[in-house]
Amino acid sequence: MSTKYKKVKITKGNRGWGGPLIIAPDENKNVICSVTGGGIHPLAQRVADLTGAEAVDGFKKGVPFEKMALVVIDCGGTARIGVYPMKKVPTVDIYPTNPTGPLAHFITEDIFVSGVKEEDIQLID
Repeated sequence: MSTKYKKVKITKGNRGWGGPLIIAPDENKNVICSVTGGGIHPLAQRVADLTGAEAVDGFKKGVPFEKMALVVIDCGGTARIGVYPMKKVPTVDIYPTNPTGPLAHFITEDIFVSGVKEEDIQLID
């Protein structure tokens, strides 16, 4: 029996950048990866709850890029902010960051959104 996943729209928060992102998990891309430290971030859990995907702590369990429907990060620097967009994984940064650092050219509005709060995540048809 296959799982029916739902879609969400994620918009930039106050002083944020990018997006909006439409996240539509499927049988192949069904992980919402939280790479924020300290467990699964509430934003990652909210997206998982709304879509039916699985929230995973990316620091505790490795997740292949091709399984990620979305990654939630907390990076104001240059590492994680660019790595996931470079791998074409839709990325939510909880901080209101802009493209920066040596990987900035990979950070585009169609794959990255920042400054996101829980109210910036909406279930869509």
